[in-house]
Amino acid sequence: MFTSTLRCAFIALCASVALAATPLEIKGADFINPKTGNRFQLVGVAYQPGGSSGYNPGSGVDPLSDGAVCLRDAALMQRLGVNAIRVYNVDPSINHDACASIFNSVGIYMLIDVNSPLAGESIDRSAPWNSYNVGYLNRTFAVVENFKSYPNTLLFFAGNEVINDVDTGKSVPPYMRAVTRDLKNYIAKHSSRSIPVGYSAADVREILLDTWNYMQCTTTGDTSDPSRGDLFALNSYSWCGDSSYTTSGYDVLTADFTNTSCPVFFSEYGCNKPSPRVFTEVPVLYGPLMTPVLSGGLVYEFSQETSNYGLVTINSDGSAQLMSDYDALQGQYNKLNITLLQGSVATNTTVTPPKCSSSLITSSTFSKNFTIPAVPDGVQDLINNGIKNPNNGKIISVSSTKVTQIVKNSAGSTMSGLAITPLADDAINSPSGQNSSSGTTTTTTSAPSSTSTKKSSATTMKAGLGALLGTAAFVIALL
Repeated sequence: MFTSTLRCAFIALCASVALAATPLEIKGADFINPKTGNRFQLVGVAYQPGGSSGYNPGSGVDPLSDGAVCLRDAALMQRLGVNAIRVYNVDPSINHDACASIFNSVGIYMLIDVNSPLAGESIDRSAPWNSYNVGYLNRTFAVVENFKSYPNTLLFFAGNEVINDVDTGKSVPPYMRAVTRDLKNYIAKHSSRSIPVGYSAADVREILLDTWNYMQCTTTGDTSDPSRGDLFALNSYSWCGDSSYTTSGYDVLTADFTNTSCPVFFSEYGCNKPSPRVFTEVPVLYGPLMTPVLSGGLVYEFSQETSNYGLVTINSDGSAQLMSDYDALQGQYNKLNITLLQGSVATNTTVTPPKCSSSLITSSTFSKNFTIPAVPDGVQDLINNGIKNPNNGKIISVSSTKVTQIVKNSAGSTMSGLAITPLADDAINSPSGQNSSSGTTTTTTSAPSSTSTKKSSATTMKAGLGALLGTAAFVIALL
């Protein structure tokens, strides 16, 4: 009777535990796991089912609003081997707990854009001074409130390709630093942890380095400047088909960013001409030529939309089918040495940002104005006291793991037994060696894989089990 009661109490306690990803940090030019000191490399996908045109605030639906949909997609992403998703358009009034918790449970981090394509929910590049106001910032702060408590929220993007040509480089840059400043000041006042804020840039080579230098430099002489971006990301499609390090210009990008003072990564990549894609850039992006400088990237994109960049076709009835691009990307990921990639100690942690100066800017037309716009009327009150009625998210237990929708592989065969596999505390998802369309593997196991260290997994699990056993014994002593 005693043993039976102990077993029941232990199982009940285990079932109530929501395992959590370790909140990552930035030191110098690296993302790091603060528990291990290891560098983190983004192996991700863009995630916006329905595309930007499908974003409809007030509908109660966005990419992270339906737990069953996220469960289906998380299972496919876990098999694919990704550790991060970028979500462009979210409604901060919606509950995202189920989706955030599902991705958290399988070791997948979230990169969240605070803007949307709608008027009043983004900076208007044609006249940024008109859209930079209290109403706009109230909504961006609401996104922060909604996602700040999820441990797998990796970062917020203050803008995406707002500076997208020579003309916008004249007037937009100071407003991007202003939004960055306001977001970082709000996070500092209202979040229990620091969450990085950065910018996602268009790959316009005439102004790319000027944009990077403008966003990474400091007006204070150190990293305390809140208007300085914590990271710099790039949407790059220069590697097309079976290209090469030099033909694609990846060699130039790597050389250009060699002295970066903040993490640099591809926030989008994956040229779709020719099609289907072969993703031969993957072993180069995660190889010895680029990993010393760049921190990985995110493939565009998970779901097939009208632009034809998808890895998975999602049907209106909730069913889905893998595309050949999914298989090709999975095959490339499976070739990576993830232990080396994610298990190396961060080394670029002490770099110092350059002091903001006109000498950093090479274009004659790009802004050299480092006087950041003042905080709009009413915004400082929001920063000091918080927005009204914030919708704060929280991690919840994930009880259902099996995918209920019909999912087919690229050959048209139904995938049976599709489910997520919750990972150990502090673990990060990584390629498993699976071939989802053939059913074969290229490693010794077909189970979803994770990366962690003995320090971050075995020790944590041992401590966790000890705590659970102790609590169980305490419960029984009270019976």
